[in-house]
Order: sequence, then structure tokens, then C-alpha cells
Amino acid sequence: MHGQSDLTGKKLTGERWDLFRVVDGEFPEMAKLDKYHGFVVSGSPYDAYGDDYWILKLCSLLRILYAMEKKVLGVCFGHQVLCRALGGKVRKSSTGWDIGVRGVSIVKDCFLDDVMEVDGFEGQASVEIPKSLAIIECHQDEVSEVPAGAEIIAVSEKTGVEMFTFDGHVMGIQGHPEYTKDILCNLIDRLLNNGCIERDFAEDARSTLKVSEPNRKCWERICRNFLKGRLHTPAL
Repeated sequence: MHGQSDLTGKKLTGERWDLFRVVDGEFPEMAKLDKYHGFVVSGSPYDAYGDDYWILKLCSLLRILYAMEKKVLGVCFGHQVLCRALGGKVRKSSTGWDIGVRGVSIVKDCFLDDVMEVDGFEGQASVEIPKSLAIIECHQDEVSEVPAGAEIIAVSEKTGVEMFTFDGHVMGIQGHPEYTKDILCNLIDRLLNNGCIERDFAEDARSTLKVSEPNRKCWERICRNFLKGRLHTPAL
């Protein structure tokens, strides 16, 4: 889990984003939460199961946002802390770090309501998310149990909960849709220099970048469609 921990509130009108560095104690005002359409909780080098004051405060805020039925998207640390806040469980992975480009399998039918322009007119088409997608991973913690009632959407060979949804307005993604290969290479170098990973492991992680491409455009569509209310799964 790497990068700074930010909570980003989003207003869809004009695509306005407000940034809150919750790791530094910056949180949105409670009285203004209703003005936001949705929120994104990003990655962090901290453990989502930790008891730092700002992590506990973030968990409390996420429970409030859930009760308000706000759209909340969690990525990596955000995915994990969102799960924890809503009653799931997070732990350090027994198999260690997961770094590189990894294929994930979509195990629940998911559809995007994409707005398209056809012959000068805007139309809406329902497009199924591919059953297999590649994403950049960089984490050593994982969700071990989703909140009661949540649905596991994607899994991988290494991680049992790569993606989950909850009540239509909460979604977590373990990987990094926003990462490029260059970003991951820099993180691998940092982890190696800090003694967090061994050189052989670092080289193996770099090798995945040579043979696989993350499906960044598709992940971007998934995230944007979710935040705009255009991602849905068939009822059980």
C-alpha cells in the first residue's frame, strides 16, 4: 500500500474535486457532507487495521457516509479501510507482498451504463465488464472477510477479495487503477532501497511489467461509472 492517504470528495457538476489529506488530520466538515456526490479513499503506506487516531476517525466518517448512502470508492488502503469500517476484516497477507501486473477474474456479472454519441445523438448502452482484467498491485495487506451483505466482484490467484460492492453505493478495489508502470517501477526501487523487499523479488515484480499491460482505460471507466451511478449488478 503506497502513496499518500487522501480522501477526495467529488461534485459531478463540472467534475469538481476537493482534496482532504486525512493522514494529516484534514477531513471534510460534517455539515457539508451532503453537498458531495461521492468520495474516493486512496492508497496509503499505513495499515488499514491500525489504530492511529486518523484511521479510526476515517472509519467513523466512512460509516456516516454509508448511512447517508453516498457513493464511496476505496482503492488499495481505501478498499481495506472501507471494508474494516463497515464490519469486514483486514489482515497482513500470509503470502507476503503482491507487486506487479496481476490478472483478476470478475466473478459477478457487472454492467456499465455507458453514455455514447451515435450519429450526433447521445444514447446509453449497457456494456458488460470483461471477465478478466489486468491491474497494477502493490500491497502486503488484504481483505480477509467482506462486510455482511457485501458482494465479492473479483478475485485473483493471490488475493481472495480483489473487488467488492456493498448496497450499490460502496465499492472497493485492491489494485491501483490509477498507477502507471513508471509509478510502480519507482515504488519497487523505493521498497528495495528501504529493505522492504529482496532484490530477486523486485526483479520478478519488474518482469511482470514487460509481459503484461494493465487495463487502465477499462478500470477508469469502471470507477467513473460507479461514481456516476452507472455500474450495476443483476439481483441475486
